[in-house]
Amino acid sequence: MFRAILFSFIVSVSLSGFSKSNLKKPNIVVVFADDISAREIPVYGSSVWSKPPQGGNSSDERYRARTPVLDKLANTGVWIKTAWASTVCMPSRAMMMTGRYGHVHKWWNNKDKGIWVNGDGKKESWPIYESSPYTNAFVAKAGGYATLWAGKTQMGGVDQFGFDEGVFTPGVHDKENPYTDFKILMTKKDGKKVLLNTDTGDEVDYYQQFGWYWQPHVELMNHPSCKTKFEIWPNTPAAKASYGLHTYGPDVELEFVFDFMERKHKEGKPFFVYHTTHLGHDGWDFFSADTQKSTRQKWPGTPKIQWKNGRYYRTEPKITGDKGKYNTHGTVTEGGIHHHINYLDYQMWQYLEKFKVLGIEDNTILIFCADNGTSGYGKNSPVSQKGVHVPLIIYAPCLKMTKSGEQDILVNIADILPTIADLAGVDIPTDYEINGQSLIPFLTTRGEEHRSWIYSYHKEMQLIRGENVMIDGKGKIYNVSDYPEDLISFPVIDDWSTVPEEYNQEYRDLLKILPKFDLHDIAHDAPEGGIGKVAPLIVR
Repeated sequence: MFRAILFSFIVSVSLSGFSKSNLKKPNIVVVFADDISAREIPVYGSSVWSKPPQGGNSSDERYRARTPVLDKLANTGVWIKTAWASTVCMPSRAMMMTGRYGHVHKWWNNKDKGIWVNGDGKKESWPIYESSPYTNAFVAKAGGYATLWAGKTQMGGVDQFGFDEGVFTPGVHDKENPYTDFKILMTKKDGKKVLLNTDTGDEVDYYQQFGWYWQPHVELMNHPSCKTKFEIWPNTPAAKASYGLHTYGPDVELEFVFDFMERKHKEGKPFFVYHTTHLGHDGWDFFSADTQKSTRQKWPGTPKIQWKNGRYYRTEPKITGDKGKYNTHGTVTEGGIHHHINYLDYQMWQYLEKFKVLGIEDNTILIFCADNGTSGYGKNSPVSQKGVHVPLIIYAPCLKMTKSGEQDILVNIADILPTIADLAGVDIPTDYEINGQSLIPFLTTRGEEHRSWIYSYHKEMQLIRGENVMIDGKGKIYNVSDYPEDLISFPVIDDWSTVPEEYNQEYRDLLKILPKFDLHDIAHDAPEGGIGKVAPLIVR
């Protein structure tokens, strides 16, 4: 009941507040990549990166990503040297969606989430939209923005977060998808639970999934082509005729993003796009007959692309075969996270080209970041900052930023939501806890500091970092005053006489901050009765 009232209020504010002034608000696109450490992006200058097929450390240039567009965005916009997320997907996505840490929304880890009793009296994981009703979409909508969520979800109740439209890969009702058998399903065989590749019928050592790369599972929400709120795609004769083995999920996402941008631009509405791409995440390589975990390719190949004379060229994929025996005819790359990052760079180029076509290149903000460290390296790690150090690039020509290029500041992914609120002209009630801090004051003034510390968490473990001192999830203390070549091998502080006294003081100050957030063991679940009423958002 409370959420229905809240939604009605936000919609009424958005509609009543929409005027010509809204047209001047910048469009906002947030591209939230999956499982990509800062070290994988060349502009961060790491001496080490990940390698195929299963990850690990490499300095082999063959596996180094090539990102001319991200490099340009980083150097003409800004790139943040030290940006932290959480150590794994779900708590990071909760942080991005809400601007809050785990002590509030209770998503401590993928398999460690706070419990509440729902309206039917059943215990379940506390939904993010119940713990934190002011999601990034609701904040943007209050400011008059049209909103789209494209890509990965990992959150139930996708229609409860405030997005007008969605294109989800995979979707909400994938078991009903008749168009693809690219899925790994848990089933029973001889009385035991096993995972089957439904394309081949082979038992595999993996995890249940519906394919999001090649011949993907896609579901639309509230798209103009939909007859109902949710529809499996392809859902038109033209889409069904073109869909096949060559259809690549990240391409489908971007096609619908561009369709949304075109429509909203014609309607004269600013838009907020939340693009949660799968690129960077592992996935079953359905084109490979190899089902052995020891040699399985973690990052399936992408369509081939080429950067030449200041633009990208893409080879149209051609794939033939069935039931695990496929021929890609030289149109698909070998596996590797570097190819995923290269394809992300291609998509950033596509975004910029689309902005130019629509005539909005000077009024659109593009934010590129990731949710946690790379699988096989940092993902799920509370050690040092392996799991939490992610790339963050902000390209915003309309902001008239006072900064450009590398910014040696501390930023948390929770900072994105209040940044969106600032851009949208929306004030969040002061009694509604937001742990993020807007980046706009730093980006548009001569101020040299954004935050004095950043925080993250991994289940019951806590990580915190200041300018010179870091405490990781294992309680180990590091001197982080200078970055090592691999971005991770900071010297351990085990003798305080070897560092300045100000470092010791900083350490003591950091310890004073942690108790506020250290609620995993004493307030793990939702508070009884939920959060109660919250004050309304205010449009400036």
